[in-house]
Amino acid sequence: MPIRQLSETMINQIAAGEVIERPASVVKELVENALDAGASKVEVVTAGGGLNLIRVTDDGSGIPEHELSLAIARHCTSKLAEDIHDIRSLGFRGEALPSIGSVSRLSIRSRTALGDSAAEIGIEGGRILPVRPAAANRGTTVEVRDLFFATPARLKFMKGERAESSAISDVVKRIAIAFPAVRFTLAGSDRSTLELPATDESAEGSLRRVAQVMGAEFPDNSIAIDAMREGVHLTGHVSIPSFTRANALQQYAYVNGRPVRDKLIAGAIRGAFADVLPRDRHAVTVLFLTLDPGTVDVNVHPAKADVRFRDPGLVRGLIVGAIRQALADAGIRSATTGAAGMMAAFRPSAASYGHGGPANGHRSYEASYHASGSAGFDPARSSQRPLDMGFEGGGFEHRGLREPDQAAFDAGPLASADARAGQSEAAETLLGAVLGAARAQVHENYIVAQTRDSLVIVDQHAAHERLVYEALKNALHSRPVPSQMLLLPEIIDLPEEDAERLAMHSETLARFGLGIERFGPGAVAVRETPSMLGETNVGQLVRDLADEIADNDTVETLKERLDKIAATMACHGSVRSGRLLKPEEMNALLRQMEATPGSGTCNHGRPTYIELKLADIERLFGRR
Repeated sequence: MPIRQLSETMINQIAAGEVIERPASVVKELVENALDAGASKVEVVTAGGGLNLIRVTDDGSGIPEHELSLAIARHCTSKLAEDIHDIRSLGFRGEALPSIGSVSRLSIRSRTALGDSAAEIGIEGGRILPVRPAAANRGTTVEVRDLFFATPARLKFMKGERAESSAISDVVKRIAIAFPAVRFTLAGSDRSTLELPATDESAEGSLRRVAQVMGAEFPDNSIAIDAMREGVHLTGHVSIPSFTRANALQQYAYVNGRPVRDKLIAGAIRGAFADVLPRDRHAVTVLFLTLDPGTVDVNVHPAKADVRFRDPGLVRGLIVGAIRQALADAGIRSATTGAAGMMAAFRPSAASYGHGGPANGHRSYEASYHASGSAGFDPARSSQRPLDMGFEGGGFEHRGLREPDQAAFDAGPLASADARAGQSEAAETLLGAVLGAARAQVHENYIVAQTRDSLVIVDQHAAHERLVYEALKNALHSRPVPSQMLLLPEIIDLPEEDAERLAMHSETLARFGLGIERFGPGAVAVRETPSMLGETNVGQLVRDLADEIADNDTVETLKERLDKIAATMACHGSVRSGRLLKPEEMNALLRQMEATPGSGTCNHGRPTYIELKLADIERLFGRR
């Protein structure tokens, strides 16, 4: 077949295959155009999940009549100057409108502020209709009907009406978070109306918009983020560790105001929460990155959802460091949802989701604990004390509690329940503390404490497990990790670029106990491994590190392996369920929790305590 020039319609349909994936893609492009035009109100109407109708109306600057024909021509845009590296608008490629018009029936009706009347232009499957006069207020209305009628094969890959409507809602919400000063309305015959009133662009206004989208409970269970590093500014909010979701759909990220779904940002969020969340739970986040447009490439894909940073290591390090620092500075906090679940469990005939035992299909704490890897624990090998272990050959030993708190644990369990019931008057001064004063121990596992306005229930094993883990981590990372010399160096063949990357990070790896050096152009020699790892697959470890350095320019894989071992040691070295504690021991545990970052959850991500406000208790008894 001879080489020939494709028709304009076919070119636009090929482009539409990348830009217009589903109805939500159309909504995204049209709403972004409205925002680039300076709109303060954006109204979206859909029908049939967006396949039958999408109408986006705004009050922006509008399109002059003589430019309407250019608006639907490929690679015509008002948003890009001569420098492709200085992109300060949401759209810039000039492909959205012609791509949409090539696969649907598209009409654009617009009026500028100085125009006496509006004008309208239409496209049907790539066939351009002439410009004609129309009646409209200032702004632009873009109407898309019968999406993909010109490419019916694409319709086979669409999901149901409800799924497409949900995807459109997610797109509108995701964009709305970045523009709190704009009013958004989403309506139609296929959905209930969503209205997001305008707030303002202050920090408080931005948080109010976030609450509109993510729910009123998020601000009360979130921590503010504000960090700067080498010209990259990170702001936003992240949830506290005990407030999580089953998927990552409520993780919103923005780069210079543009909503993105970037794997580097998602990976940084996972890394920041790695120690405090279970593997099957996800944090709720809203993060805004602001940096020089020249240091980020948003032209990676026509959909503009992917970005590429000039210095990905800087961005990842900023996100991980800022979140971890914010979690540490926030101190110990309990999610408000925990109290709500507890209240529901107390009410007669109430659903006890997340609090039931085996009878309603939920595993008990003990079952969850054993499933987490501690089924092989042998009480005969344990002193039943908080922590009494060192790193053999490492030359250091670290206990879980500070003195004199440790002395309280060394004293041993109480002999009787009557003795435990005795409370010192000095404990009254502890009521003002975050976790209050210990009042009792129930079922030899739960500490009941009282503050001035609440009741606190603490899982003693989960709480002390976190304390011991944090102490072990601090000991590990405050000095070089002990290593063991291999009798014979292990030679690992690698691509030359991977060997070079590992050599560049050799000093950091040595600090974690892994001694490597170059061994020819395409290999490295491993002479030392971290003693904590014991017998390990050195070749696989080195290859994993090389892959991670190539992706993120970090060596977190080795650090995570060491932290996992520390978590296992902490699990076996902490206060066991079933151990009786003195009042001094219980209070020592509470004070240490207050002073330890991340102690609101255990190493496996389960909450360590639940707080029930006095007002809630009084409502249970009808006193309010």
